[in-house]
Amino acid sequence: MDRTYRVAKILVVEDHAKLRSNLLELLASEGYETAGAACFANALQAVAEANLDLVVLDLGLPGGDGLDLLRQLRTQNEPPAVMILTARDTVEDRVTGLDAGADDYLIKPFAHAEFLARVRVLLRRQSGKRDSVIRFGGIELDFIARTVLRDDTLVELSQKEFELLEYLLRHKNQNVSREMLAKDVWKEPGGILTNAIDVCVNSLRRKIELPGLPKVITTIRGIGYMIRDET
Repeated sequence: MDRTYRVAKILVVEDHAKLRSNLLELLASEGYETAGAACFANALQAVAEANLDLVVLDLGLPGGDGLDLLRQLRTQNEPPAVMILTARDTVEDRVTGLDAGADDYLIKPFAHAEFLARVRVLLRRQSGKRDSVIRFGGIELDFIARTVLRDDTLVELSQKEFELLEYLLRHKNQNVSREMLAKDVWKEPGGILTNAIDVCVNSLRRKIELPGLPKVITTIRGIGYMIRDET
């Protein structure tokens, strides 16, 4: 699978445990970053905590209706794409879902190939809506082109260094713990990767903190790191 773009984050909101598990496994096999929610409350929490690209949304949820969640998503500044996945199959149901703000409406049962094709279409549309470039402190990171500039100088980074820098930039001016990096960048539990994380941070520093330019990565003793603009 082509890795020249940022891995899309997809939330599957589905109360049927087997279907939710199957969808998460299917999406993960395609290389997407996934999370699941089984009820309205858990879905609200997941939406609040994650920077999502796509929500796959069942309508009949314990604790609330999926349409209410959809309407709340549409109030966000940069809402994710939403695919309704439901057994509600009348024309009126489809019209209601699309009018509420859904980007797509797929009726159960469905073919996996069609589901994945629709996911790809929605993610292409979503990537076109968002700026692919993060700029901060003289750094310019393009997560689609996978390039990094520091004061207009191209910086060559490894894949892990690129992912680390993107994470720090997305949490700019915030304390980022090693546990956060282990979980979100290395996809491993915290505490066991301290040395690997520190080695990667030091390598990243050597590459982006060019001679004569301000330092941007600060070590927070006993916690982790912070990237901030010192200019």
